[in-house]
Amino acid sequence: MATYLYVALAGDDKLSIFTLDPDAGALTQQRDVPQADQPSPLAVDPAKQFCFVGLRKPDAFGLASFRIEAPTGHLIPLGSITVDGDPVYLATDRTGRYLLSAYYYQRTVAVHAIGEDGILHPTPIEWHETDVGAHAIEADASNRFVFVPHIAPGGALDGPNAIFQFHFDANTGRLRPNDPATVSPPGPDGPRHICFHPTLNVVYSSNEQGCGVTAYHFDPASGTLRPFQTVSTLPSDFAGRNTCSQIRITLNGRFLYAPNRGHNSIAGFAVDAGTGQLTAIGHTPTEPVPRAFNLDPKGQFLFSSGLESGRLASYRIGAETGQLEPLEIYDMGRQPMWVLCVEL
Repeated sequence: MATYLYVALAGDDKLSIFTLDPDAGALTQQRDVPQADQPSPLAVDPAKQFCFVGLRKPDAFGLASFRIEAPTGHLIPLGSITVDGDPVYLATDRTGRYLLSAYYYQRTVAVHAIGEDGILHPTPIEWHETDVGAHAIEADASNRFVFVPHIAPGGALDGPNAIFQFHFDANTGRLRPNDPATVSPPGPDGPRHICFHPTLNVVYSSNEQGCGVTAYHFDPASGTLRPFQTVSTLPSDFAGRNTCSQIRITLNGRFLYAPNRGHNSIAGFAVDAGTGQLTAIGHTPTEPVPRAFNLDPKGQFLFSSGLESGRLASYRIGAETGQLEPLEIYDMGRQPMWVLCVEL
């Protein structure tokens, strides 16, 4: 088994590929793969055969696909398609038959069929309008439900401050609004990204404007969410401007992390094994501005990229405490927009 880290560098029109030392957490660069039109969000299918890239250059919006060469981790281009919007987030469904995408400015989510060869069908199965600020899209473990968080008023756009809830037909790739169609956090927090607890029926959102994490009970029968806790990602004495970005949980479900853009830190939380309740465990300084970060598949290391600095900081995750131990800082390039870790 080998672990590869992929970084999308929108300002350099390329994807950088690194190998990860599983003991030391050190990264070794293997190669760069050119990709025009500002590559940004990345996603990999469950079988780890294909990598998908959202292209965010104005007037050249698209989705590209690559075959992941095993065991080298190299990316072999398969082609790209154009889309009628700016793709800010990609994920496959749980079968790897469909690519789900969210379009922040175009208030839309989409579903594209993925061929057995990894090539995307150019005509979307779904091009479904939701609301402004659609920022992510994820299917639950059963592959029966899909969730789409939207920011709150007060950001770049005035979003609805809600997570849209859908039924998902894995046979056809179609989406149908659930009942209720949306759920909102307790305050005007602005859900941005979500992650699922690996064993509990709990979903967490990072809140862009509210600078916090909201935990939701997930009803696996109805496919609906109900908020039960919101915890700040900031120190109590911080008074500057800040927004939250992504959110990740370790494979064992013990620790959760959410970066702060402005405070330029990674907020850590311990997760109660029985309830999913969060307890803050501190803040770790990181590169400015931490838009994208990820964990290695085993949950031993965390990698945070600085959109402003063009560098990537690595940390060891304390197995018992969840505290982050700084390791190395790597020069990446211009506008690191996504970090993806894949074990082959």
